[in-house]
Amino acid sequence: MPISKNETQQLRVGRLLKAHGLKGAIKLELFTDDPARRFVPGAVFTLQVPTGSPWHGKTLELIELKWFNSHAVGFFKGVPDRTAAEGLVKAILWIDQDSDEQSAEEDAWFDHQLVGLDVIRDGEKIGVVRQVNHMPAQDLLVIEQASGEVLVPFVKAIVPAVDITAGTMTITPPPGLLEELPESDDDEAPTAEPPAEDTPTEKSQTE
Repeated sequence: MPISKNETQQLRVGRLLKAHGLKGAIKLELFTDDPARRFVPGAVFTLQVPTGSPWHGKTLELIELKWFNSHAVGFFKGVPDRTAAEGLVKAILWIDQDSDEQSAEEDAWFDHQLVGLDVIRDGEKIGVVRQVNHMPAQDLLVIEQASGEVLVPFVKAIVPAVDITAGTMTITPPPGLLEELPESDDDEAPTAEPPAEDTPTEKSQTE
């Protein structure tokens, strides 16, 4: 189904890592090369949190973004102390953005741009991206192959190139990620039987 120009998409811009200090500040992992644009006072983020969290279905408004020892630290409305901040740890921050607006950020794509890409390995197509799962630790690509679906971490070491124009994604997975490793010779070697114990001989006595 074509996406209309006025339709918006969610863009993931950060993750809340841990409480900082006692006044509700939270350290951030930024997924944007333009924090001055995304993290301005008054910016409102959609929260990705577990369904059991009191923050589920709510938004978070930024009061201020500061830097401490090169780490981004955010202060948010409704997060007055460390206890409240700890309740937001691992939450992922999303913003709305027009779907026809191309991201100017390096290595940043909308989910709808990735879904449907041909997956290339060693110059050959091996599958298609069907879904992007955003997990607390990292994003996972759901890749459909002839043998079924497989989950691939969406990290630079495994996915070195994404070409939206060409409709391809190049992957360099480590051994065993997409297929089972063959058993080693050691696994197939039969277990050696223990050597038979020597039968003791009776020593004749001499007078």
